[in-house]
Amino acid sequence: MTTTQPDVTDIVVVGAGFAGIYMVHKAHELGLNVIGVERGGGVGGTWYWNRYPGLRCDVESLDYSYSFNEEIQQEWVWTEKFPAQPDILAYLEFVATKLDINKDFRFDTEVTGATWNESTQRWSVATTAGTIDTKYVVWGTGMLSIPKIPNIPGMDSFEGELLNPATWPQEPVSFAGKKVAVLGTGSTGIQVIPIVAETAEHLYVLQRTPSFSLPAHNASLTPERVAEVKAHYKEYRAEARTQMLGCVTETRGEPFEVMGPELARAELERNYNYGSPMRFASAIVDTVASEEANNFTASFAREKIRERIADPALAEKLMPDHFITTRRLCIDTDYYETYNRDNVTLVDLRDEELLSLTPKGFRTAAGEYEVDMFILATGFDGVTGAISRIDVRGKDGVSLSAKWKEAPASYMGLSVAGFPNTFVVTGPGCPAPLSNVVLSIEIHIEWIANMIKKLEADGVSTFEPTAAAEQEWTDHVNAVSDSTLMRFSNSWYVGANVEGKARVNLVYMGGVAPYEAELQDVANNNYRGFELIH
Repeated sequence: MTTTQPDVTDIVVVGAGFAGIYMVHKAHELGLNVIGVERGGGVGGTWYWNRYPGLRCDVESLDYSYSFNEEIQQEWVWTEKFPAQPDILAYLEFVATKLDINKDFRFDTEVTGATWNESTQRWSVATTAGTIDTKYVVWGTGMLSIPKIPNIPGMDSFEGELLNPATWPQEPVSFAGKKVAVLGTGSTGIQVIPIVAETAEHLYVLQRTPSFSLPAHNASLTPERVAEVKAHYKEYRAEARTQMLGCVTETRGEPFEVMGPELARAELERNYNYGSPMRFASAIVDTVASEEANNFTASFAREKIRERIADPALAEKLMPDHFITTRRLCIDTDYYETYNRDNVTLVDLRDEELLSLTPKGFRTAAGEYEVDMFILATGFDGVTGAISRIDVRGKDGVSLSAKWKEAPASYMGLSVAGFPNTFVVTGPGCPAPLSNVVLSIEIHIEWIANMIKKLEADGVSTFEPTAAAEQEWTDHVNAVSDSTLMRFSNSWYVGANVEGKARVNLVYMGGVAPYEAELQDVANNNYRGFELIH
């Protein structure tokens, strides 16, 4: 009997999205051996798996891209204000080829577990293609990569097509002449619903919680606009890095009390007409903190929704009742106008509870509906979901998923006490979910690379954050959150969308620029909060 020897490397990078691509490149720069592991057939991460019709990013393409490589910035040409999935995937494939990192990834390979070995001070990473022995593990598994599949009675009995946008078929899906149901009216549902309605015989929209959505006003980027940004990309990126949301918003930076209703309304109108959730959310600087500012902003947004729907009674059913920006603020193309179509029916699950799927459709408290296709636009197990599904065991065999089930804590959103030599890119307690996530990823990867460089130079064998530092940061994250209206949130930002998940704010509400300053302070003080063992 022969035993397969594990591969040995310096760093294992899990995931080949924005984080994984950049981290493997950084490992090259550090002169370290690296193995990337990706369950998909190529790079792209979330943008590899999510391929549903209508899918676009809600951050503008000129922001939603790497800033670390000037050559890539100048060579790649974005064609639309908001990039579509095929364009983002093509961009990431271009970057991966340019940086020559594909050779370091094992595609179509899944990480099933990772165990810390106290005697060797190294990790044993189990994959479907064998075991890897490594000093460091960097988890670039993504914030929104694991779909949340609801447990609806009768799902196995449904004889039609049951689809999930997060694992959409790579071959085209036709809605033509079909009766289709879409469950969910968050960002995904809002994007896919207008596309389905165009060709479906009939569309039933099953709404659980109405969302605030703004028109995207998506358009082709003019050559002049692209040339203007590229001529000053360095300054443009530098400005984005000073912003709370990590992208250029052109906000006045004034609270509602200073602006007054007239100027506040003018700013909301200007940003609404531009089309950008980042800009609209930033129009009044204290929208997420002040009830008065939030109510003013929400009233404006509801007024705009009413203008887009012909039937006033239907408009009221589509009206959100939460504080605006405490759930994801969406953008759309003709979402509300879709309800004006004769072939679209809103099924409000607050009025008629969804009881089950049936072989021929679905049943609510009000009756039975026949459909040929049922689409689960039900969101993701955000931030912690991807890693929590892997059997990660730290010191003394402690399970990361068990620890995070109690409370998804980390130090700086980057590292977890009890799990040495491990980094979690955009983990719980960082600003990434409410920011331009590509910039948040870059900040993390660059900080991780600098720390590893320092550790290697100083001959440090292991590092991990102290439990006290982790708790202090978690308390700070919660204190900042509790000073805002996010304390009333009932969304994936606080884990409320997953049954049994600890209800803790997963987002650092202090913003990107203050967060990066805090990270630098940690580094400048010999990695304050970390225990370094030589």
